[in-house]
Amino acid sequence: MFSLNYKLISLLALLISLSYSSVCFSQEYPFRDQNLPLKERVNDLIERMTIEEKVSQLMNNTPGIERLGIPPYNWWNEALHGVARAGRATVFPQAIGLAATFDSQAIYETFTIISDEARAKYNEAQSRLNYDQYFGLTFWTPNINIFRDPRWGRGMETYGEDPYLTGELATAAVKGLQGDDPHYFKTHACAKHFAVHSGPEWSRHEFDAYASSRDLWETYLPAFEKLVKDANVQEVMCAYNRLDGEPCCGNKALLNDILRNEWGYKGMIVSDCGAISDFWVKDPNTKRHETHSDKMSASIDALRSGTDLECGGDYSSLVNAFRQGKILEQEIDASLKRVLLGRFNLGMFDDQKEIPWSNIPYSIVVSPTHRQKALEMARKSIVLLKNANRILPLSKELQTIAVVGPNANDSIMQWGNYNGIPNATVTLLQGIKNKLPNAKIIYDDACDYYKVPANGNFNDVIEKIKDADVIVFAGGISPSLEGEEMPVDIPGFRKGDRTSIELPKVQQLFLKELKTLNKPIVFVLNAGSAIGLKNVVNDADALINAWYGGEEGGNAVADVLFGDYNPGGKLPITYYTSDEQLPDYTDYSMKGRTYRYLKEKPLFPFGYGLSYSDFELADIHLSESNIHKGDSIVVSMNLKNMGIFDGDEVIQVYVKNDSDIEGPIKSLRAFKRVHVQAKSSKDINMTLSNDAFLSFSEFTHRMEVIPGNYTIYIGNSSSERDLNMFSIRIE
Repeated sequence: MFSLNYKLISLLALLISLSYSSVCFSQEYPFRDQNLPLKERVNDLIERMTIEEKVSQLMNNTPGIERLGIPPYNWWNEALHGVARAGRATVFPQAIGLAATFDSQAIYETFTIISDEARAKYNEAQSRLNYDQYFGLTFWTPNINIFRDPRWGRGMETYGEDPYLTGELATAAVKGLQGDDPHYFKTHACAKHFAVHSGPEWSRHEFDAYASSRDLWETYLPAFEKLVKDANVQEVMCAYNRLDGEPCCGNKALLNDILRNEWGYKGMIVSDCGAISDFWVKDPNTKRHETHSDKMSASIDALRSGTDLECGGDYSSLVNAFRQGKILEQEIDASLKRVLLGRFNLGMFDDQKEIPWSNIPYSIVVSPTHRQKALEMARKSIVLLKNANRILPLSKELQTIAVVGPNANDSIMQWGNYNGIPNATVTLLQGIKNKLPNAKIIYDDACDYYKVPANGNFNDVIEKIKDADVIVFAGGISPSLEGEEMPVDIPGFRKGDRTSIELPKVQQLFLKELKTLNKPIVFVLNAGSAIGLKNVVNDADALINAWYGGEEGGNAVADVLFGDYNPGGKLPITYYTSDEQLPDYTDYSMKGRTYRYLKEKPLFPFGYGLSYSDFELADIHLSESNIHKGDSIVVSMNLKNMGIFDGDEVIQVYVKNDSDIEGPIKSLRAFKRVHVQAKSSKDINMTLSNDAFLSFSEFTHRMEVIPGNYTIYIGNSSSERDLNMFSIRIE
């Protein structure tokens, strides 16, 4: 029966395929001629389309045009940290964990693997005429919004709080996704969400963000500009919120003046899903912008402002808008050209034998090689925050280990959000069992993420684990509590965001109880953002930030716990001491936010992370102390590994314009992750280009190199105690 059904399905697929191809190949339309310039091919196709057909191609779920042999296509696909929502895929650490690697090359290699799996899935889907959502080649990633406030639930999707780090890592991701073929893109990447978008989730459909010119150009826009100018990103997604009173997907200043005219962006702009409806829909359950009266006026303004493709269905009203003379056909054609060019430059209308990736087999998906890379990235992402009395690494001779806490055996937690489904997931509990197969492992989930036990105490758990040699507590939060616009409304959490960064009270109480046992305690923290740990940081002997580590997260943490991997990750965010250190969540001013503007001492600073080795920077010197605008400086140094473990250190270079009183305390301008063997050293050179000295001009309201005195900081975190300072002058 199965064989017969499969043959019938295959026959039906063949007939459908022939229906799309026979017309165009028999008539040999010029748009099918691969020898013609792309512009001519796109124009030829557009000239053959009716107004209804044109408009139909400006929404994400585009129908086929059978008479021209154009198959359907769905533009909505995800690949934040692995191909998402398309079945089995290799699941790498969540984006915030990838950021903690501070390793651009490793990010590039990771996204090359992701785009391999994407092409393999696309090839397989096309062979079965599967045009469903999430099986295409246009991926709405990376999320390069600045993680300005730890309460934002989607901050886990970003590369952290720093514009430079975000731009560098996102560039590597885009290049890995889009490939380097001179004729075709491997996939499309998409820079989102443009712009000034980082919560609140509960009001994103009506929120009006305000950013000063300084904050806009100094913090919120640099990563987008870099991806447009340096990474050749092929898509940009406009955000849900308003900016200065105007919805971002209809914001002429953002989309036309800055993105297209000032930066020269030639690619397509896509709306966030349902964002155009937010212009006009009146919803009693969710407040919207309501800046427009109906879908037609909203769609006209969005298209004219530069939004080419709508994720949604409101653009269908453009047909009547054209017939009523409210919009010109050439205005529709302008967006359609950019949209269709995307399909052409992915090779969708060409002989697949000409496409470099058309033969990638499905067998590479979730392959052992890819799983090994997931393990590598999980290891590299881990940040060691505390290691009192060098309790870590633990001895493999331990006889009894207690593994407790809500994240100890939760595989789904490790996937983060916008994720695929791995073949298997190694939890922390399983990772420790794999590492010490002969030890006695006592497991108990011990407490909920936030609920206090019904009996009000932890006596049963304490009794169960009291004889353990060491206690590993796996706590923190979960993607079930933080994320994108979620139906969560409990103490500390609201609609995907957090209302408090403090570690949930029940976990604080449990850690206090564990402390009474007088046993070594290792706190393994899973979260997508900074947690307020001031009240518990002294209750654990060691603290490991493991993020949402992906399918190999448990093995990676076990490798660190028992010394088979020396941690080298660094914080891409600031760990504030408590809620009291945070400005108002809805205030988009950068004052008091992130390491660049926080004047108080944080719990753990941006760029911080310990190792099992002691590293020492020596012989640091600059190639010049006086330069002219446009010149570069080479920073040279020797990095020594004084310890007995081979390990990685991340060298960080920060710059401050001494005369810019309102500007950042310092800004990251270069970094390099370096592997050094035990008792060895390496000479390192890092170049600070002209862009490293950009600062905000109060006269032009743009970033410029302003003559004057500058301080250069070199070290292994943003904390001044970890930095060496040098002065230079720019003439």
